[in-house]
Amino acid sequence: MSPGAELWMLIRDTLKADTAVMELVDSIFDKVPDNPWKAKRAYISRGPFYAVDDGADCIDGQEFTIQIDIWSRKTDRWSCDEIVEAVRKALDERDLQLSENALAGIRVGLTRVFDDPDELTIHGIVQVIARVEIPEGT
Repeated sequence: MSPGAELWMLIRDTLKADTAVMELVDSIFDKVPDNPWKAKRAYISRGPFYAVDDGADCIDGQEFTIQIDIWSRKTDRWSCDEIVEAVRKALDERDLQLSENALAGIRVGLTRVFDDPDELTIHGIVQVIARVEIPEGT
């Protein structure tokens, strides 16, 4: 499995296992379905994702930047801010483990909350930075 795919699955599974996050959102999507809005009127999706080389002399590694998008149609901006904070707490500086690669560190580098252009949706962003070491031969 690619390091990026394994990292996203770890992030998604960590968020799904976090009761504070899941009390606030209906679901977490890799690709958003046509009608994602359910009873809680909020969901999380995978946003842009990129990696740069972070290797050393004898270690193959990448530094990933992952955008986690939070979407809310609740009646106030603070409800989206609450979700952003729950996601931040679930991921920032956590001791998480990958199975095929090695997670050398994970932190939240940026959070944002703003109005979406559709005038119905509040959009939150949590930007995660993760360093992954890739074992030789993978």
